[in-house]
Amino acid sequence: MIQDDNKHPIDAVITWVDSSDVVWQNKINQFLEKKIDWNNKKDSTRYNSINEIDIAILSIIKYAKFIKNIYLVTDNQQPDNFEQLQQKAKENNVNLELIDHKIIFRDYKEYLPTFNSQSIETLLYKIPNLLEHFIYFNDDMFLINKTKPSDFFIDGFPVLRGKWVEYNENILFKRMFTSKNENNKVTHRKAKETGSKLVGFKKNYTFYHTPYPLRKSTFENYFNKNEDILIRNIHNKFRDLEQYVPQSLINHLEIKNKTWVEESKISLMYFQSYNFFKFIFKFKKLESRGDFLFMCLQSLELAPKKTLKYLLTWIDKKLETNFNETVN
Repeated sequence: MIQDDNKHPIDAVITWVDSSDVVWQNKINQFLEKKIDWNNKKDSTRYNSINEIDIAILSIIKYAKFIKNIYLVTDNQQPDNFEQLQQKAKENNVNLELIDHKIIFRDYKEYLPTFNSQSIETLLYKIPNLLEHFIYFNDDMFLINKTKPSDFFIDGFPVLRGKWVEYNENILFKRMFTSKNENNKVTHRKAKETGSKLVGFKKNYTFYHTPYPLRKSTFENYFNKNEDILIRNIHNKFRDLEQYVPQSLINHLEIKNKTWVEESKISLMYFQSYNFFKFIFKFKKLESRGDFLFMCLQSLELAPKKTLKYLLTWIDKKLETNFNETVN
Protein backbone atom coordinates (compact mmCIF):
# COMPACT_ATOMS: atom_id res chain seq x y z
CA MET A 1 0.00 0.00 0.00
CA ILE A 2 1.35 3.43 -0.98
CA GLN A 3 1.62 5.82 1.92
CA ASP A 4 0.99 9.40 0.83
CA ASP A 5 -0.25 10.94 4.06
CA ASN A 6 3.03 12.41 5.35
CA LYS A 7 3.46 9.48 7.72
CA HIS A 8 7.16 9.96 7.02
CA PRO A 9 8.01 13.69 7.17
CA ILE A 10 10.57 14.81 4.58
CA ASP A 11 13.28 17.47 4.41
CA ALA A 12 15.06 18.94 1.38
CA VAL A 13 18.81 19.57 1.16
CA ILE A 14 20.58 21.68 -1.47
CA THR A 15 24.31 22.24 -1.93
CA TRP A 16 25.35 25.60 -3.34
CA VAL A 17 28.36 27.82 -3.88
CA ASP A 18 28.46 31.50 -4.78
CA SER A 19 31.32 31.53 -7.27
CA SER A 20 31.02 35.30 -7.73
CA ASP A 21 32.28 35.75 -4.17
CA VAL A 22 35.84 37.12 -4.44
CA VAL A 23 36.77 35.66 -1.06
CA TRP A 24 35.77 32.20 -2.25
CA GLN A 25 37.50 32.70 -5.62
CA ASN A 26 40.75 33.54 -3.87
CA LYS A 27 40.31 30.61 -1.50
CA ILE A 28 39.91 27.98 -4.22
CA ASN A 29 42.81 29.36 -6.24
CA GLN A 30 45.08 28.92 -3.21
CA PHE A 31 44.68 25.16 -3.60
CA LEU A 32 44.78 24.86 -7.41
CA GLU A 33 47.94 24.29 -9.42
CA LYS A 34 46.21 25.73 -12.47
CA LYS A 35 44.42 28.85 -11.28
CA ILE A 36 40.90 29.66 -12.51
CA ASP A 37 40.63 32.75 -14.67
CA TRP A 38 37.34 34.13 -13.36
CA ASN A 39 37.08 36.47 -16.35
CA ASN A 40 37.09 33.51 -18.72
CA LYS A 41 33.56 32.13 -18.97
CA LYS A 42 34.69 28.78 -20.39
CA ASP A 43 37.35 28.35 -17.71
CA SER A 44 34.95 29.09 -14.87
CA THR A 45 31.70 27.61 -16.23
CA ARG A 46 31.58 24.71 -13.72
CA TYR A 47 31.35 27.25 -10.90
CA ASN A 48 29.17 29.93 -12.52
CA SER A 49 25.49 30.52 -11.83
CA ILE A 50 22.71 32.98 -12.58
CA ASN A 51 20.61 32.71 -9.42
CA GLU A 52 19.49 29.15 -10.11
CA ILE A 53 19.47 28.62 -6.36
CA ASP A 54 16.53 31.04 -6.02
CA ILE A 55 14.61 29.06 -8.64
CA ALA A 56 15.43 25.75 -6.94
CA ILE A 57 14.24 26.93 -3.52
CA LEU A 58 11.06 28.56 -4.83
CA SER A 59 10.21 25.47 -6.87
CA ILE A 60 10.42 23.29 -3.74
CA ILE A 61 8.26 25.70 -1.75
CA LYS A 62 5.61 25.75 -4.48
CA TYR A 63 5.63 22.18 -5.78
CA ALA A 64 6.57 20.11 -2.70
CA LYS A 65 4.17 21.33 -0.03
CA PHE A 66 5.06 18.38 2.22
CA ILE A 67 8.65 19.54 2.80
CA LYS A 68 9.32 20.55 6.41
CA ASN A 69 12.80 22.05 6.19
CA ILE A 70 15.04 23.20 3.36
CA TYR A 71 18.71 23.11 4.31
CA LEU A 72 21.07 25.07 2.08
CA VAL A 73 24.63 23.79 2.52
CA THR A 74 27.30 26.42 1.78
CA ASP A 75 30.83 27.59 2.51
CA ASN A 76 30.18 30.64 4.70
CA GLN A 77 27.91 32.20 2.06
CA GLN A 78 24.28 33.02 1.47
CA PRO A 79 22.26 33.96 -1.63
CA ASP A 80 21.64 37.68 -2.19
CA ASN A 81 17.91 37.13 -1.79
CA PHE A 82 18.14 34.76 1.16
CA GLU A 83 16.04 36.83 3.57
CA GLN A 84 13.22 37.14 1.02
CA LEU A 85 13.45 33.42 0.28
CA GLN A 86 13.37 32.67 4.00
CA GLN A 87 10.27 34.83 4.43
CA LYS A 88 8.58 33.12 1.47
CA ALA A 89 9.36 29.74 3.01
CA LYS A 90 8.00 30.83 6.39
CA GLU A 91 4.74 31.99 4.79
CA ASN A 92 4.39 28.44 3.46
CA ASN A 93 5.23 26.79 6.80
CA VAL A 94 8.70 25.77 5.66
CA ASN A 95 11.92 26.39 7.59
CA LEU A 96 14.73 27.55 5.28
CA GLU A 97 18.12 27.35 6.97
CA LEU A 98 21.78 27.83 6.03
CA ILE A 99 24.18 25.04 6.98
CA ASP A 100 27.88 25.85 6.80
CA HIS A 101 30.46 23.26 5.79
CA LYS A 102 32.00 23.61 9.26
CA ILE A 103 28.82 22.15 10.75
CA ILE A 104 28.73 18.94 8.72
CA PHE A 105 32.54 18.60 8.87
CA ARG A 106 32.57 19.24 12.63
CA ASP A 107 34.22 15.87 13.31
CA TYR A 108 36.54 16.18 10.30
CA LYS A 109 37.62 19.82 10.31
CA GLU A 110 41.10 18.94 9.09
CA TYR A 111 39.62 18.32 5.61
CA LEU A 112 38.32 21.88 5.22
CA PRO A 113 38.13 23.90 3.11
CA THR A 114 36.79 21.60 0.43
CA PHE A 115 35.71 22.32 -3.13
CA ASN A 116 34.61 18.78 -3.80
CA SER A 117 30.89 18.11 -4.14
CA GLN A 118 31.34 14.38 -3.52
CA SER A 119 33.07 15.09 -0.21
CA ILE A 120 30.30 17.47 0.85
CA GLU A 121 27.54 15.06 -0.21
CA THR A 122 29.13 12.31 1.89
CA LEU A 123 28.45 14.31 5.08
CA LEU A 124 24.99 15.71 4.37
CA TYR A 125 23.56 13.25 6.88
CA LYS A 126 25.42 15.21 9.58
CA ILE A 127 23.08 18.21 9.26
CA PRO A 128 21.70 18.84 12.77
CA ASN A 129 18.04 17.82 13.20
CA LEU A 130 17.86 16.45 9.66
CA LEU A 131 14.86 14.15 9.28
CA GLU A 132 15.30 10.45 8.51
CA HIS A 133 13.82 10.97 5.04
CA PHE A 134 15.31 13.74 2.92
CA ILE A 135 15.59 14.71 -0.73
CA TYR A 136 18.91 15.97 -2.01
CA PHE A 137 18.87 18.57 -4.79
CA ASN A 138 21.76 19.89 -6.84
CA ASP A 139 21.29 23.60 -7.43
CA ASP A 140 20.49 23.01 -11.11
CA MET A 141 17.51 20.75 -10.29
CA PHE A 142 14.02 22.22 -10.22
CA LEU A 143 10.50 20.99 -9.57
CA ILE A 144 8.11 22.07 -12.33
CA ASN A 145 4.83 20.46 -11.28
CA LYS A 146 3.15 19.43 -8.05
CA THR A 147 4.86 16.51 -6.36
CA LYS A 148 3.73 14.27 -3.53
CA PRO A 149 5.65 12.26 -0.93
CA SER A 150 5.20 9.02 -2.89
CA ASP A 151 7.16 10.52 -5.80
CA PHE A 152 10.18 10.14 -3.50
CA PHE A 153 9.34 7.61 -0.78
CA ILE A 154 6.84 4.76 -0.69
CA ASP A 155 6.17 3.09 2.66
CA GLY A 156 9.32 4.81 3.89
CA PHE A 157 11.54 3.36 1.13
CA PRO A 158 13.30 5.62 -1.40
CA VAL A 159 11.93 5.70 -4.95
CA LEU A 160 14.89 5.28 -7.32
CA ARG A 161 14.92 6.37 -10.95
CA GLY A 162 17.66 4.75 -12.98
CA LYS A 163 18.73 1.70 -14.97
CA TRP A 164 21.20 -1.16 -14.73
CA VAL A 165 24.32 -0.78 -16.87
CA GLU A 166 27.55 -2.72 -17.31
CA TYR A 167 30.74 -1.28 -15.92
CA ASN A 168 32.77 0.41 -18.64
CA GLU A 169 35.59 -2.06 -18.02
CA ASN A 170 33.24 -4.93 -18.95
CA ILE A 171 32.15 -3.40 -22.27
CA LEU A 172 34.43 -4.72 -25.04
CA PHE A 173 34.46 -1.67 -27.31
CA LYS A 174 35.05 0.60 -24.31
CA ARG A 175 38.11 -1.45 -23.36
CA MET A 176 39.39 -1.49 -26.93
CA PHE A 177 39.03 2.21 -27.68
CA THR A 178 39.68 3.87 -24.33
CA SER A 179 43.15 5.30 -24.00
CA LYS A 180 45.32 5.12 -20.89
CA ASN A 181 44.82 8.86 -20.38
CA GLU A 182 41.06 8.38 -20.58
CA ASN A 183 41.23 5.61 -17.98
CA ASN A 184 43.00 7.98 -15.60
CA LYS A 185 40.46 10.77 -16.07
CA VAL A 186 38.11 11.56 -13.18
CA THR A 187 34.50 11.15 -14.35
CA HIS A 188 31.10 11.04 -12.71
CA ARG A 189 30.36 7.65 -14.27
CA LYS A 190 33.49 6.09 -12.75
CA ALA A 191 32.61 7.52 -9.36
CA LYS A 192 29.10 6.07 -9.61
CA GLU A 193 30.54 2.68 -10.55
CA THR A 194 32.87 2.83 -7.55
CA GLY A 195 29.87 3.35 -5.27
CA SER A 196 28.29 0.22 -6.72
CA LYS A 197 31.47 -1.85 -6.37
CA LEU A 198 31.88 -0.89 -2.70
CA VAL A 199 28.55 -2.61 -2.01
CA GLY A 200 29.58 -5.70 -4.02
CA PHE A 201 27.56 -5.35 -7.21
CA LYS A 202 28.70 -6.63 -10.62
CA LYS A 203 26.69 -3.95 -12.44
CA ASN A 204 25.83 -0.35 -11.73
CA TYR A 205 22.33 0.97 -11.10
CA THR A 206 23.05 4.37 -12.62
CA PHE A 207 20.69 7.10 -11.49
CA TYR A 208 19.22 9.94 -13.51
CA HIS A 209 19.76 13.61 -12.71
CA THR A 210 16.59 13.95 -10.68
CA PRO A 211 16.31 14.88 -6.97
CA TYR A 212 17.67 12.06 -4.81
CA PRO A 213 15.55 10.53 -2.01
CA LEU A 214 17.86 9.39 0.80
CA ARG A 215 17.57 8.00 4.30
CA LYS A 216 19.81 9.31 7.07
CA SER A 217 19.96 5.95 8.83
CA THR A 218 21.44 4.28 5.73
CA PHE A 219 24.37 6.70 5.87
CA GLU A 220 24.73 6.27 9.63
CA ASN A 221 24.57 2.48 9.65
CA TYR A 222 27.18 2.15 6.93
CA PHE A 223 29.64 4.84 7.95
CA ASN A 224 29.53 3.93 11.65
CA LYS A 225 31.01 0.59 10.58
CA ASN A 226 33.13 1.89 7.70
CA GLU A 227 34.65 5.20 8.73
CA ASP A 228 37.65 4.50 6.48
CA ILE A 229 35.32 4.57 3.46
CA LEU A 230 33.91 7.89 4.65
CA ILE A 231 37.37 9.44 5.10
CA ARG A 232 38.43 8.09 1.70
CA ASN A 233 35.75 10.30 0.17
CA ILE A 234 36.19 13.50 2.18
CA HIS A 235 39.95 13.99 2.38
CA ASN A 236 40.36 15.23 -1.21
CA LYS A 237 39.72 18.92 -1.76
CA PHE A 238 38.96 18.23 -5.43
CA ARG A 239 37.52 15.20 -7.20
CA ASP A 240 39.81 12.21 -7.33
CA LEU A 241 39.86 8.80 -9.05
CA GLU A 242 39.51 6.97 -5.73
CA GLN A 243 36.22 8.68 -4.89
CA TYR A 244 32.65 7.42 -5.17
CA VAL A 245 29.36 9.25 -5.60
CA PRO A 246 27.64 8.98 -2.19
CA GLN A 247 24.17 8.72 -3.76
CA SER A 248 25.37 5.68 -5.72
CA LEU A 249 26.78 4.03 -2.61
CA ILE A 250 23.57 4.67 -0.65
CA ASN A 251 21.29 3.60 -3.52
CA HIS A 252 23.12 0.30 -3.86
CA LEU A 253 22.92 -0.28 -0.11
CA GLU A 254 19.14 0.23 -0.32
CA ILE A 255 18.96 -2.16 -3.28
CA LYS A 256 21.06 -4.77 -1.47
CA ASN A 257 18.80 -4.49 1.59
CA LYS A 258 15.65 -4.59 -0.56
CA THR A 259 14.58 -1.28 0.95
CA TRP A 260 13.85 0.56 -2.28
CA VAL A 261 11.15 1.06 -4.89
CA GLU A 262 12.06 1.25 -8.58
CA GLU A 263 10.28 3.88 -10.69
CA SER A 264 10.46 3.43 -14.46
CA LYS A 265 8.90 6.81 -15.17
CA ILE A 266 11.78 9.28 -15.05
CA SER A 267 9.60 12.44 -15.24
CA LEU A 268 12.68 14.50 -16.14
CA MET A 269 13.30 17.16 -18.79
CA TYR A 270 17.08 17.51 -19.03
CA PHE A 271 18.79 20.39 -20.82
CA GLN A 272 22.50 20.43 -21.57
CA SER A 273 22.48 22.16 -24.96
CA TYR A 274 20.92 25.56 -25.52
CA ASN A 275 20.82 25.89 -29.29
CA PHE A 276 17.64 27.93 -29.62
CA PHE A 277 15.81 25.81 -32.20
CA LYS A 278 16.71 22.49 -30.59
CA PHE A 279 15.80 23.96 -27.23
CA ILE A 280 12.38 25.14 -28.45
CA PHE A 281 11.64 21.75 -30.03
CA LYS A 282 12.39 20.01 -26.74
CA PHE A 283 10.57 22.64 -24.73
CA LYS A 284 7.39 22.24 -26.78
CA LYS A 285 7.41 18.56 -25.81
CA LEU A 286 7.63 19.64 -22.18
CA GLU A 287 4.75 22.08 -22.53
CA SER A 288 2.53 19.62 -24.42
CA ARG A 289 2.70 17.10 -21.59
CA GLY A 290 1.83 17.61 -17.96
CA ASP A 291 3.63 14.63 -16.45
CA PHE A 292 7.13 16.05 -16.10
CA LEU A 293 8.01 16.67 -12.47
CA PHE A 294 11.68 17.62 -12.74
CA MET A 295 13.84 19.88 -14.84
CA CYS A 296 17.63 20.00 -14.91
CA LEU A 297 19.42 22.94 -16.51
CA GLN A 298 23.15 22.25 -16.68
CA SER A 299 25.53 25.18 -17.32
CA LEU A 300 22.60 27.52 -17.80
CA GLU A 301 24.89 30.56 -17.74
CA LEU A 302 26.20 29.44 -21.17
CA ALA A 303 22.76 29.72 -22.77
CA PRO A 304 22.42 32.40 -25.48
CA LYS A 305 20.44 35.43 -24.36
CA LYS A 306 17.47 34.57 -26.61
CA THR A 307 17.17 31.06 -25.17
CA LEU A 308 17.65 32.31 -21.63
CA LYS A 309 14.91 34.93 -21.96
CA TYR A 310 12.49 32.32 -23.31
CA LEU A 311 13.26 29.94 -20.47
CA LEU A 312 13.12 32.52 -17.70
CA THR A 313 9.82 33.88 -19.01
CA TRP A 314 8.41 30.36 -18.69
CA ILE A 315 9.87 30.00 -15.18
CA ASP A 316 8.39 33.37 -14.18
CA LYS A 317 4.93 32.10 -15.12
CA LYS A 318 5.49 28.83 -13.28
CA LEU A 319 6.79 30.38 -10.06
CA GLU A 320 5.20 33.84 -10.24
CA THR A 321 8.59 35.52 -10.21
CA ASN A 322 10.55 38.00 -12.32
CA PHE A 323 13.82 36.23 -13.14
CA ASN A 324 13.53 37.35 -16.75
CA GLU A 325 14.34 40.89 -15.65
CA THR A 326 17.91 39.78 -15.03
CA VAL A 327 18.56 39.38 -18.77
CA ASN A 328 16.66 42.43 -20.03
